[in-house]
Amino acid sequence: MAEGVPTKLIDNDRVRVTEWRFAPGAATGWHRHEHDYVVVPLYDGNLRIVEGGEEKIAELKKGVPYFRPVGVEHDVINANAFEYAFIEIELK
Repeated sequence: MAEGVPTKLIDNDRVRVTEWRFAPGAATGWHRHEHDYVVVPLYDGNLRIVEGGEEKIAELKKGVPYFRPVGVEHDVINANAFEYAFIEIELK
């Protein structure tokens, strides 16, 4: 499976801002979040989220952020037929 491409935009002692870009079917790979974070989608689209032994489709809207707490363990996969991207803001 192809991997998503992270680009760190800001990384200091208070916040980490990363742009994630995914080809169709690309994934982040399993990971655990060490901080609270906010995701801001850059496009309308769907992501397949694998978490806690379950899969779900998250329908995201461009510019509409969502919050997730520290400790989330998951894999995120682009479920679209086009490149997808979002900004992830980790609060340290």
